[in-house]
Amino acid sequence: MSTHAKLPHFSDLLPAHGTMPQLEFAADIARAESANTRIIPVLQEDGELVMPTSPLTSAEVYRQLESLGATGKLGEITKLVSDGVLYVAVGVGEDGLDETALRRAMGAAARALKDSTNAVVLGSYGIRATVEGLLLGGYAYNGLKSADKATPDTAEGEKTAEVEGYSDTPARRPLVTVIGDEADRDQFDAAVTVANAVALARDLVNTPSNLLYPANYADIATAVAGRCGLTVEVLDHDQLREQGFGGITAVGQGSERPPRLVHLSWASENAGTSVALVGKGITFDTGGISIKPAAGMEQMVMDMGGSAAVLAATSAIAALELPARVDAWLPLAENMPSGTAQRPGDVITHYGGMTSEVINTDAEGRLVLADAIARASEDHPDYLIETSTLTGAQMVALGKRTFGIMGSDELRDQIAETAREIDEPGWAMPMLEEHDEEIASKVADIKNANSDRFGGMEFAATYLSKFVGETADGEEIPWAHIDVASPAWNTGGPYGFIPARATGVPVRTIVETIRSICS
Repeated sequence: MSTHAKLPHFSDLLPAHGTMPQLEFAADIARAESANTRIIPVLQEDGELVMPTSPLTSAEVYRQLESLGATGKLGEITKLVSDGVLYVAVGVGEDGLDETALRRAMGAAARALKDSTNAVVLGSYGIRATVEGLLLGGYAYNGLKSADKATPDTAEGEKTAEVEGYSDTPARRPLVTVIGDEADRDQFDAAVTVANAVALARDLVNTPSNLLYPANYADIATAVAGRCGLTVEVLDHDQLREQGFGGITAVGQGSERPPRLVHLSWASENAGTSVALVGKGITFDTGGISIKPAAGMEQMVMDMGGSAAVLAATSAIAALELPARVDAWLPLAENMPSGTAQRPGDVITHYGGMTSEVINTDAEGRLVLADAIARASEDHPDYLIETSTLTGAQMVALGKRTFGIMGSDELRDQIAETAREIDEPGWAMPMLEEHDEEIASKVADIKNANSDRFGGMEFAATYLSKFVGETADGEEIPWAHIDVASPAWNTGGPYGFIPARATGVPVRTIVETIRSICS
């Protein structure tokens, strides 16, 4: 990894973007003297407060926190002013200072910081978890509110600070100095890069669909690629039709905004492993002719979350200079009902020649992904990882926060373990034998939806598996499908380091998996 690697700015590419605290690194504990706020993690043991030894605090501060009723419960915030310094004590719970608890606690601490705060925190408990918690937990998306309704952090005409990193953070956002050893600096920079990538994915997913549609989304991806040293190719509607991408064109034919396929490439000088990434990019999903219920349909702005995660992860991989070749494929389309929309009962021909009977036009994501997976397989990558907000069945099976992972056993299990280690909860799920028979169609090679509501997440994975090709050695490409239908979008309030609305899942899992594969 190159020293001080960070992603460039992207905020000018979108109509609105989230803000995060400003972070800087210092290898000198004396920096704490100039800070007006000190963030201190505190533990809980048998329901009682326990304070780790720290040069940022004292026994007297500990006694005062006790008197205020602090318990150290995970995420609990207790504020105390002593000798002119604001102490923000954040509970990490009873499991000790492990990365998961620390990351969640720092997320809560970031939301507790006030404007103009000049804060300091020790990185010795865990640089990566501290940085990711502060940045991701402190992410705030104000949207496109008019100036008179904007928060003070986003007021019209406010000057911005020149800070390295993802967004042009307003000067009144909290400044937090993370104190560590000089040897920690590269780890700090890497954590900032990954958090900035997550913020990019969140910004894209948060963008309203009238302002993010296939054509301009492809333009944004092209601009991101240019700033990150990626090569890019964009196929427009005519090229997609000419080259046989029947799934992407079928889904997009109901919209006045024609589809695109974006191909991003990056390879380090010492690349030893090739990975194909594929992300679903349905910029809005009405369900098409098989239209969705009106209630909650506005949340379908997030149905391009897989493509946003892939774009952001690829950018981070390039910035981190991981020793891999990455080819990322973003099939972009808008699924609308109209006189030109595809119908249930249609038969379409995918890239590569496989035919599909369209049973349900609301099972559109797998149609565009199938084309992209088939094309990505032509290059015979060593691994293929695809992610998408694909099925409502995912949340029925695993709830709102845990995503399902299906595919080749070894890669599937590796991704699930990696995801849980970094607190993006993923769970390995099986491919169901009965779906191999149920997927058959009387009029096409396969059909795009099962006949009942059981095992819908696994059926979608079975469908996608039919388009996975072979490695250069003639073996099936090790592949994984990551269904983030619910984890990509938080319908409730912030928790841990997760904000409301777009979460940026599973950017960190993809980056960490590729780091592991290449090690």
